Amino acid sequence: MNFGEFRRVGHMPTLIGAFSYFTVSCMIWLIPGALANSIASDFALADARKGLMVAVPVLGGAVLRLALGLLADRIGARRAAMLGMSLSIPPLLLGWIWADGFAGILLVGLLLGVAGASFAAALPLASRWYPPHCQGLVMGIAGAGNIGTALATFFGPRLDAAWGWHAVFGAALIPLLATFALFAIFVEESPNQPPPRPLSDYLAVLRIGDTWWFSFFYAITFGGFVGLASFLNIFFLSQYGLSNVEAGQFTTLCVVAGSTLRPLGGHLADRFGGVRVLIGLDLIVGATMLGMATRPPLLAGTALLLAAMTALGMGNGCIFQIVPQRFSREIGVVTGIVGAAGGLGGFVLPMVLGVLKQTTGSFDGGFLGFAMVGGLGGALALALVSRGWRDLFPGEGGRASEFSTAPHPAMVEADAVLIASAPFDRAG
Repeated sequence: MNFGEFRRVGHMPTLIGAFSYFTVSCMIWLIPGALANSIASDFALADARKGLMVAVPVLGGAVLRLALGLLADRIGARRAAMLGMSLSIPPLLLGWIWADGFAGILLVGLLLGVAGASFAAALPLASRWYPPHCQGLVMGIAGAGNIGTALATFFGPRLDAAWGWHAVFGAALIPLLATFALFAIFVEESPNQPPPRPLSDYLAVLRIGDTWWFSFFYAITFGGFVGLASFLNIFFLSQYGLSNVEAGQFTTLCVVAGSTLRPLGGHLADRFGGVRVLIGLDLIVGATMLGMATRPPLLAGTALLLAAMTALGMGNGCIFQIVPQRFSREIGVVTGIVGAAGGLGGFVLPMVLGVLKQTTGSFDGGFLGFAMVGGLGGALALALVSRGWRDLFPGEGGRASEFSTAPHPAMVEADAVLIASAPFDRAG
């Protein structure tokens, strides 16, 4: 597929809009993590409280993704996205002019979860414009808005040094309002937007085992990515004694790799099969986290984290090459459920790292646990469960995808409640 064909089969302004919305939202979402060292210094926070401070926005995003995913299916992804941007304004104002203690910054972080929930609207908005054979690339491009986390870690400490950390929250209003205006003018809802259906129909996806497996695997990839992205500023300062700006530079380097290469993960999944690629990426994550547990020097540790974040970012693209093909009719709510699980993974990781640092004096146990459960455990679980996926979803001729665009008859009974209403065309 060449670029000309790609432009003809979808709606490029909407794809760009989805990417822009996700980028700005991710930037806003990670501001507490980007400013964590300055905030922790002002409030004299212990290691466990540092972990909680950067984890709370991720938890807020996990919870709100469910709501935004449901709204994306019921009122349309475009409207849901615009609502999400509107609700991101109050916490930025609070962080700018009000938050003056630990409880205040926790409230701001929790409310900023609405920005993290943007995933559940941005990806369906893009996905519904494109056919199944484009899903890996499309979801990778939209999901590459993770680069917003790098904008937060790069610019946040610099603006903090110049103006103070409160002003950074105020400055973030500028790109948010600009994106809202561009979104309102150029972005369009797909004609494949399904009609609203009863809530019970959407919740029925929870009865399907694939929903839970996708949630587990995304808790590893996205949870690992956003959890590390929010915590690495603290890690580089604590482990290697870097300054706030230097810690932000090293964090940005790692985050950029994972964000920009997410589309490559989706493209490789389109070509070679999402399961095959994801197993290899999980093994890389396991190996790199084992290396981090040995307390490597700065350059070696940075190289290991760079490789880990790259693998995690590409893994996100792999998973969402598969999800739209399996759940095209309910992609909004499934994206919300799976995305919420990813957010929960991102909440747990910095919490564990912070608590273990305070209780044991090092981050070793946290990295070791992530290597065993997330990397190596995830690869093993995926290899086992994917056998059933191949039986239910035969490959598509010459393509290496584990999923076909039509469900196997064995799934009809399990999905009966989901297709009881009038059929409509696949959204891609």
